[in-house]
Amino acid sequence: MFLALAGAFVVFATAAVAQATFPEEISLPNGFRPEGISIGNGSTFYVGSIPTGAIYRGDLRTGEGGVLVPGVGGRAAIGTKFDRGLLYVAGGGTGKGFVYDADTGALEREVQLAAGTDPTFVNDVVVTRDAAYFTDSRRPALYRLPLANDGAPGTAATVVPVAGGGYTHVPPPANNLNGIDATPDGKTLVVVQTVTGKLFRIDAATAVTTEIGLGGATLENGDGMLLHGRTLYVVQNRSNQIAVVSLAPDLGSGTVTGTITDDDFDVPTTIGKFGSHLYAVNAKFNTVPTPDTPYEVVKVDR
Repeated sequence: MFLALAGAFVVFATAAVAQATFPEEISLPNGFRPEGISIGNGSTFYVGSIPTGAIYRGDLRTGEGGVLVPGVGGRAAIGTKFDRGLLYVAGGGTGKGFVYDADTGALEREVQLAAGTDPTFVNDVVVTRDAAYFTDSRRPALYRLPLANDGAPGTAATVVPVAGGGYTHVPPPANNLNGIDATPDGKTLVVVQTVTGKLFRIDAATAVTTEIGLGGATLENGDGMLLHGRTLYVVQNRSNQIAVVSLAPDLGSGTVTGTITDDDFDVPTTIGKFGSHLYAVNAKFNTVPTPDTPYEVVKVDR
């Protein structure tokens, strides 16, 4: 009897520790106005602030953290991506991409991606072995920032036009290209067009664009994405859910197999993956922001 009780105690204690060390909800600074999230080394996560460009760094295990990069005038932080010790940040209406040292917060690169005076909103970013690709929700284009063999980012980007294959650009203020991810080999990019809810695959070498047919389904309000094997998770921000899409081996088609919802969702925008969980950022676009507005990261099962 003593051994059985001891075993039960160990099980319950382990479960209690697991629950205590990975909180269901992680608070961000009040008034932070977050959008993008990236998971770095271990259980470290990074979240950017839309209007200030500040970067918050925390621990998924403890829920604790602090501001790594203070807000600076002329910067913004929308989508983020951690890669080889660096944090790549889409700069929204600045038309820029920013690259920070993920340990020190030092600014490593500030690159003007969108030229000219046409409306721009650099929204999200993915990093492959040889380049970082940024989406622009106001222009039919991606921006490619080359990387050296050691992962160091270049100093200038090239424009990758997006056209054809069923893609129709909708004039501003519509949100077009938004969330982006890539296959492990970096040869194929997957993007969502928010205004139409369509998915597209883009050949990284040729820029050939092809719609990913979903059997008539659309992913309206599509925002941040995560590609895991042939499963694609697409955040549908104002729909307060994450769509789960099973893709064909050639990524030419897919099936929406389910949705992930949570009572704590409040206009989630982007997600990161750690273990068997997804972590979604509540941007609360339906709430008038104030310096006291609370914001949080929500943990859900995938």
